[in-house]
Amino acid sequence: MTNTAFLRRPDLHVETQGEFAGWRTWSRDSFESNNGPFWHKMDEDGRVRCAFRVEPKHLNGLRNVHGGCFMTFADYCLFAFASPVLQGPGVTVSFACEFLDAAHEGDLIEATGEITRAGGSLIFLRGMLSCGERKLFSFSGTIKRVKLRPPAS
Repeated sequence: MTNTAFLRRPDLHVETQGEFAGWRTWSRDSFESNNGPFWHKMDEDGRVRCAFRVEPKHLNGLRNVHGGCFMTFADYCLFAFASPVLQGPGVTVSFACEFLDAAHEGDLIEATGEITRAGGSLIFLRGMLSCGERKLFSFSGTIKRVKLRPPAS
């Protein structure tokens, strides 16, 4: 996989300060922007990693990370993992997950994953959210490439 497709999105923001300096995020998705910030970067070996630091807004009533937060972050991760081959817009067409353990305010949540198959229109992926050595959430999903149509006249 090449780094060029990973860097090509027009809404790409590269953080310059703090814990996530050098990490990237996308500014176009207001839902993710409001619920994040979620971050991704490509390691020297070409693997994409994602992360976020748990804030009070990510917690449920029991003071654990809300399941919807894990699911939102995992969906973000699908697109980060797919970004080297996606080459344009896409939509999630399937998503499956398993909740394995809880996370708490201040925890650093990291995601690793992989493309299991990339075809002409579908990209299949899987991943794992962890806090240190503790596995928190496993997930898999399918992204469909979207062909942009010219606007109707």
